[in-house]
Amino acid sequence: MATETAEGSAEARLEQLAELLKSQPAAAAEQLRELLKDDPLSARAYRLLAAALDVLSQSGSGHGEIRAAVSGSGMRLMQADRALQSGDLPTAEIILRPRLREAPNDVNALRLMAILASKLGFQTEAEELLQLTLEIAPDFVAAQFALAAVFEKQNRPLDAALAMDDVLARYPDNYAALAIKAGALERAGRFEESLQLYEALVERSPDEPRLWSSYGLALKTVGRSEEGRQAMRRAVKVLPQAGEAWWNLSNLKTERLSDDDVATMTDALESGEATEDDRLHLHFALGKALEDRGDAKGAFDHYAEGNRIRLAQLNHEPDDVTQEVSLSRRFFTRQFFAERMDGGSSARDPIFIVGMPRAGSTLIEQILASHSQVEGTTELPEIGFLAKRLGRRQGNYFPRLAELTPQERRELGEEYLELTRPHRIEGRPMFIDKMPNNWIHIPLIQLILPNAAIIDARRHPLACGFSNFKQHFVRGQAFSYDLTWMGRYYADYVRMMAHIDAILPGRVHRVIHEELVADTEREIARLLDYVGLPFEESCLRFHETQRAIRTPSSEQVRQPISRRGVDQWRQFEPWLEPLKAALGPVLNSYPEVPDFPST
Repeated sequence: MATETAEGSAEARLEQLAELLKSQPAAAAEQLRELLKDDPLSARAYRLLAAALDVLSQSGSGHGEIRAAVSGSGMRLMQADRALQSGDLPTAEIILRPRLREAPNDVNALRLMAILASKLGFQTEAEELLQLTLEIAPDFVAAQFALAAVFEKQNRPLDAALAMDDVLARYPDNYAALAIKAGALERAGRFEESLQLYEALVERSPDEPRLWSSYGLALKTVGRSEEGRQAMRRAVKVLPQAGEAWWNLSNLKTERLSDDDVATMTDALESGEATEDDRLHLHFALGKALEDRGDAKGAFDHYAEGNRIRLAQLNHEPDDVTQEVSLSRRFFTRQFFAERMDGGSSARDPIFIVGMPRAGSTLIEQILASHSQVEGTTELPEIGFLAKRLGRRQGNYFPRLAELTPQERRELGEEYLELTRPHRIEGRPMFIDKMPNNWIHIPLIQLILPNAAIIDARRHPLACGFSNFKQHFVRGQAFSYDLTWMGRYYADYVRMMAHIDAILPGRVHRVIHEELVADTEREIARLLDYVGLPFEESCLRFHETQRAIRTPSSEQVRQPISRRGVDQWRQFEPWLEPLKAALGPVLNSYPEVPDFPST
């Protein structure tokens, strides 16, 4: 992705070409084609090139019309589409780049290029390309579906729902659009509307297993667990190899799969009819079923196979995290923050819960959300989006943070508050952002939201590590599908948090999960004192709080605290050597931390 400086220079270049187009369209077209060789995801460049071609009468139609594909291009675009579906992104790019330089108004090529951009992680560029596609062809339904998918990847479910409204305005009974809208509304916290849609859809299409599974998840999220279980059961009855439904059933935590269930899932795996995605989910579900029976070896084998399948689908570089932590430790110092005491938003609304997934963050959230002044939301991606926009993972990210003026820091803090406002449905004074991976962004949080609370949820590294390994996440957390990667990520997290404690002493409040379980009342009192809230008895009765919870621990936090899960990992210890080795001294020091080298 282009750095901020490069992005600025690209915009300046496009401004120059826009001026050149007015007097020398042929020269502008030639230079735009050259620019697109280096930046094939620039929607504005395609827009300008199309305008230049129109002036030169080379495009054959007005800008607002769908341009007919030139002879032979249809087959090539079909090849690009197949390449995208199979994951062969280089082949798709080789086909699409020259096509769009010649025909920048080809809406099929634009849509496919947007899908390619999205698969490569360039969601902003994908969105711009799809918006251009829909400017040219407002009725292009496939582009609307692609746009909804891009919105979902940016965690903008309401925008995804609105994209489906555009489809439904023309095709009110479009099943796919209704199903996508139902899921988007659920993720946006519009549960009543979502459930109404799901109820209408399952009545209309009672033999759709994915629909029943999604409906079951929505019911589970709002606490209607038994109805959710029944919906998931309906899914596997309709399609016994429906792996995702089996996994959702097993992931209820309170559901114990029967011997007949195990036999059905085993048969589904051996039948050869299950897709790769089904097999992935079936292995995780069988792992949970066998773990419940005390068959640690059988359970681990299934977990390992599920992880192996998922790992092959992911792109994760452990060195990237290690290097970013090392750079952060060198760059951010006490003096750095002492020189930046002013600026940032003065708001005290956000409560960030950071740390590892599966470390007890949902329990902490449930406790805090039981307080009359605090609203629980979900794992919000806005801090990550701001970091990406500022150039994260580019060579100038840290210098860019250093250069932010007090006013810019204030504006970024206010922008975060505005971006997260749609999630604050109850309107309480404080709200929780439970994105665990925000630990890497604490320097940014400190710069733009210096008064926000930051809570570090920490759990024994083997308990936390194995809990991640046996959990299949809907998205993200690529490090969790390999025990060595898992250990490295945990160690990097501890290394980063130790540095934060050193340069911003007392800034982060740490909750050790085992201590919270052992002395709940004391730890809750400490937690509320840190956040600056008076004690409320409801926080001790957190399991009685009725609220939507989207994480895998939703059923557990609706029950009183129990020690049952604290040592569950021990039966799997014989297979955890890669995790132990990667953790290194972090394991033996827990809950304290070892002395880390200066870099």
